[in-house]
Amino acid sequence: MTNAEEHPVEISYRPGDPLAMAADALIVPVLAPGGEGGDVAAVNPTLGALDARLDGALGPLLRDARFRGAPGGTLVVPTLGRTPARRIVLSGLGDASDVTAEVVRRAYGSALTAARDAGSEAILAALPVGPQSLPLDPILAAAAEGAELAAYRFDRYRGSVRADGPPPRAVRSLVFAVADEGALGEGAGRAALGRAVAVVRGVSLARDLVNEPGSALNPVEMAARAVAAAEGHGLDATVLDAEELERLGAGAIVAVGRGSATPPRLIHLVYRPAEPAPGLGPIGLVGKCITFDTGGYSIKTYEGMLDMKVDMAGGAAVLGAMTALRALGVRREVHGVICAAENMISGTAFRPGDILTALNGATIEVLSTDAEGRLVLADGLVYAARQGATELIDLATLTGAAVVALGEGTTALFASDDALAERLLAAAGAVGERTWRMPLTEALEDKIRGDVGDLKNTGGRTGGAITAALFLAHFREGLPWAHLDIAGTATTAAAGGYTPKGATGVGVRTLLAYLTDPS
Repeated sequence: MTNAEEHPVEISYRPGDPLAMAADALIVPVLAPGGEGGDVAAVNPTLGALDARLDGALGPLLRDARFRGAPGGTLVVPTLGRTPARRIVLSGLGDASDVTAEVVRRAYGSALTAARDAGSEAILAALPVGPQSLPLDPILAAAAEGAELAAYRFDRYRGSVRADGPPPRAVRSLVFAVADEGALGEGAGRAALGRAVAVVRGVSLARDLVNEPGSALNPVEMAARAVAAAEGHGLDATVLDAEELERLGAGAIVAVGRGSATPPRLIHLVYRPAEPAPGLGPIGLVGKCITFDTGGYSIKTYEGMLDMKVDMAGGAAVLGAMTALRALGVRREVHGVICAAENMISGTAFRPGDILTALNGATIEVLSTDAEGRLVLADGLVYAARQGATELIDLATLTGAAVVALGEGTTALFASDDALAERLLAAAGAVGERTWRMPLTEALEDKIRGDVGDLKNTGGRTGGAITAALFLAHFREGLPWAHLDIAGTATTAAAGGYTPKGATGVGVRTLLAYLTDPS
């Protein structure tokens, strides 16, 4: 059981007037008026109705708080028994013409957080009334995604003593209400919520896994959780242990895991659609899953090791995405390959100077045992290609250099194929996961050319994200391939919008948007 499943939010859709329904809190989205002197109530009919119920007190409150519906802004208003809801949470959407799915996600995520922080457990949410740039069903799906993602909690290891005071109340229910029953039929509403729930559960699973300590989630435990998830979501699952990987010739992943008392695992999940779309071949999703990374004999500093339980976020994203495929009706065969190992130090650990042989026969000089993620991915990419994949996407917390180049909060994308890169960028943009394409600079190939083997596993500090991607490109087996370096996006140090502090679950929604795009 994942931590997210320990705190389920019951989510539903109900036609009817939200102002007439009882709840701990009612979320009301607010569009911004045009111009400096525009009347916020004029473009938000719900505010006028609320103001009447509050005996004209809402208008002065809005003016005093200078709340005008700007994106990201929230205002909590106690109703003192004058409405069935105990409090109103106003959340800004900005100008009607600028409303996107991401704006909606952030608005409802911020509103749910504000409602929960005010003590609400049963939350009601209205949908925008008035002109907007999106149909109502994608607005509902985005609102549900944002709110549910914001409701996420990971408190499995919380005891009875907390330095930060009592725990916040958990949100138990979230009901979306639409006054105009003709605007969105109940069937369409339930379908939109179903899609949102499938996506959020995939993200929550990835967050849970990344938030787990390395002592609780090693390669064997990761394999067990992946198999359990596969059984619950209609996936085929195969797990290869160290001996099987050795016989297969996957010498890179075996070497990385050799120093640990817990041996490596290669986890292979397969989704087979009931009705495959014509013309779309299988796709391979490959995730780096280093459940803890000491750096090996190229040992990390104390500070550098503090967050190394996060080094399996790529594998977590692949697993999270795989669990949502059937619920979303994806019509493409998908192979999820999770390369799980623990990079530890012992008398059996691999060393700088070792020569490894990868699954495709390429030999690799180990310059740094701390450049281990690309080694496990090398075998994972070749393995996925051999399953019949026609294109490959890998995800990995691969390099600090990507964070130096792009800062925290942006994923680095490398791709061998322009069309694949553009589709992935579009998918990432649609779900609000900021991504930037980086170059595969061929002139840097010399930095990873081997002296006594085919390749070196690192090209040094300068251009480190690029040389890491160039290394991986040698294992794509001639297929269109994209690499998402999520080192700067797998976690966040501060909560914001619909993302709590800690694991973000990045990559899950980008992959799902990519796989469900009809084009």
